Formats: sequence, structure tokens, C-alpha cells
Amino acid sequence: MTDPITDMLNQIRNAQAVAKPEVSVLFSQLKEEISQILVEEGFINSAKKSTKKDDNTLKITLKYKENIPAITGLNRISKPGQRIYIKVSDIKPVKGGKGITIISTSKGLMTNKQAWKVKLGGEVLCEVW
Repeated sequence: MTDPITDMLNQIRNAQAVAKPEVSVLFSQLKEEISQILVEEGFINSAKKSTKKDDNTLKITLKYKENIPAITGLNRISKPGQRIYIKVSDIKPVKGGKGITIISTSKGLMTNKQAWKVKLGGEVLCEVW
């Protein structure tokens, strides 16, 4: 059993290690939602589904500032073999507020800040800083 979210995060990490401008991952709705959160939070430039008819990929354009990647770390928390859930009272800032936690709630994917504001807990997918 493979974990598609971990695969996407690893591809982003590896592409940034060699300063690639973009990475293509197999498309899924969950990956698109995660990448949209990363765009909104300023960790990547863009994420677009391929417009070709038979191409089922998501093209992620990575963000650099003076050749330094915007993402300095990625950490997958909840895995297929061990799901990790968090209550709203246990939501904490990541790296002193410089990072985000992506949480799958009953209202969709949210950052830790958004989930805390609407008082929702859920499955902790990953941390990005």
C-alpha cells in the first residue's frame, strides 16, 4: 500500500533539493486541495491540473526566494497505517507560527489557524514550514 500524499510531499522535497522549478504529480482531489492551501499560505507559486485530455497530472510550480526554497520542511503526520486525530484544544502553532498544519475536518481541509478559529478538530495530514 502506498501513500499518495507522502509521495507528493517527497516529490516536492526532492525537487526543491535540486532547485527544479516545477514538479508533476498524479492528480487527485485531495492533492489539489493540499496544494491550494500551500499556494494560499505562500509556500508554492501555483498548482494547476493539466488541461490535456488524457493527462491526469497536477503541475506544482515551486517557490524560491534568492534560490532558497520557500518550504524548508515537510512532515507527514497521519499515515494509512496509523491515523492521527487532534482535538481543537490540542492544536498548536508549527515552528513558532512560521509553519502550518493541514487538518482534514468535517468542513474540508484547513490550516491549523483556520481550524482553531472555527473550533474544529480532525485528522492531521501534514506539517509544512
